[in-house]
Amino acid sequence: MLKAYLDIETTYDGQISVVGIHIPGRDIVQLTGGEVTDLNLSRALDGVETLVTFNGACFDLPVIRRVTGLDLCDITSHRDLLAVCRGRGIRGGLKRVEALFGIQRTAGVVDGKYAPHLWHRWETAADEEALGQLLADHRDDCVNLEILENILDGLEGEES
Repeated sequence: MLKAYLDIETTYDGQISVVGIHIPGRDIVQLTGGEVTDLNLSRALDGVETLVTFNGACFDLPVIRRVTGLDLCDITSHRDLLAVCRGRGIRGGLKRVEALFGIQRTAGVVDGKYAPHLWHRWETAADEEALGQLLADHRDDCVNLEILENILDGLEGEES
């Protein structure tokens, strides 16, 4: 079963600045700005059977549907790790949950609320450093979803 781990970042006005798709064993796909289209998303997810997100049911997938018109649940099944965490009494956003389980970030920790600022710096001043920081942090968000899922699934085995 082919899985993809997906996360998005948004702009100040609710548009999508980055969609990241991590499929284990492949290079990560990061679509930015105008690259975020229904066609590009469909191509990047070709063959994917399960999409894994953190808070995707309430945020990522509805935003993608609103912005691109594409309902990803029409082409894949969906697993939201936030719901899995809540079901186990684990609270907090992705970065807090990562810290709780000792999941490392290669790019350091950038508060998700800072992402629109980084995108704005890129759009208005072609600030390569801001774009690089945004993409590096976002890459960690996507890749760490796989690690988190493996940890949560391991906990499930311990409870049995």
